[in-house]
Amino acid sequence: LMLASKGIAGVPRSALVVLAATIPSSNIPVAGILLLMGIDHFLDMGRSAINVLGNGIATAMLSKNEGLLTDEEAQPDWEVEKAEA
Repeated sequence: LMLASKGIAGVPRSALVVLAATIPSSNIPVAGILLLMGIDHFLDMGRSAINVLGNGIATAMLSKNEGLLTDEEAQPDWEVEKAEA
């Protein structure tokens, strides 16, 4: 399952393909996937949001560690405007 799910968050609706491939190995009927299709759309949005958030945090942390991101650049725009006023 770990190998089959590598890169799953970046591809929409890919969880159903991985489930279809791995469910028969655990003696669960494949027809159970139909029950998951109704809620998978919402779960997929959550997986994508967490993936984007994690990628953004990892990028910011690496930039900060490499010295490419200064404290002024890390502040949100509204805080900079507030400080200038």
